[in-house]
Amino acid sequence: MDIQVEAASASSDPLGRALHLLRMTGVIYSYSYLHPPLGIALPPLPGCFMFHAVTAGECWLRVPGAEPVLLRAGDFALVPRGEGHDLLSTATSRADDFFDLPRVQLGGRFEILRHGEGSAPVSMVCGAVRFDDVLARRLVHALPRQIVLGGQSLGPSNWLAPILALLQEEVQHLRPGGEAVATRLADVLVLQAIRTWLQNDPGARTGWLGALQDAQLGPALVLMHEQPGTPWTLASLASAVAMSRSAFAARFAASVGMPVMQYLTLWRMALAQSRLQEGQVRLAELADSLGYQSEAAFSRAYKRWSGRSPGSERRVEPAAALA
Repeated sequence: MDIQVEAASASSDPLGRALHLLRMTGVIYSYSYLHPPLGIALPPLPGCFMFHAVTAGECWLRVPGAEPVLLRAGDFALVPRGEGHDLLSTATSRADDFFDLPRVQLGGRFEILRHGEGSAPVSMVCGAVRFDDVLARRLVHALPRQIVLGGQSLGPSNWLAPILALLQEEVQHLRPGGEAVATRLADVLVLQAIRTWLQNDPGARTGWLGALQDAQLGPALVLMHEQPGTPWTLASLASAVAMSRSAFAARFAASVGMPVMQYLTLWRMALAQSRLQEGQVRLAELADSLGYQSEAAFSRAYKRWSGRSPGSERRVEPAAALA
């Protein structure tokens, strides 16, 4: 009965529930005045979502493996995989390292950056945020190399323009508390860009993301994400979303690309790795929270998955467990 109630509440917006679990941490933010001729190379920042919100002028965004895109005032670009990329006056301009450019530090994470001199600079808010979350690592693999949004593409419900205007107001006048407001507005832009892509791009209707938006698979995924310690079986998950075992198993494997119970195991292991790397955690408590009846059973499962014992886990590059 309890599972049925949870499934019903999860079914209203499984994708929204998944996004709600994302924990975002700002790494760096800057307001940049970039005068043509422009050529700036941003180095890779693994594990970060990098973004550019253009408030005046225009420039080219060049991301490896993607078509160069001309960004104009009012556009917002997101590079979800933290790949190195360039901002250019022309699509073939030479680029200098972003971190070699002169800047003024305004706070712990916010700075003003200037490049070149003259009139008509390109001005933009740039930044990088990190999602220290298992779901975020899964989401990164489902997103394209770049997401570019503009006022015209958003139509009448243009949420981008007012947020950009408020962000520009904050960074140009730097009133007390301006850094806190600007960084939070930038974070909102990142989440809104992800949501807009999920809502509008056909690529978001397939695979794991498509399953999250499926009326029955979505609630099942939410149950596994939010209740990893429940002793789920194929039968109990199928029952929770009112499907037969065979139909649920076939549809899940076809959409997600792996069997239900394999996904659940990989999800538990990814959570375990994340919690072990975050700091001190008692293995017995971790095992119990993930549905294992003993510390020994959990340790065996973890070593099969990672090749290391839980006790030897350190701050290493997270495995793409569900990629």
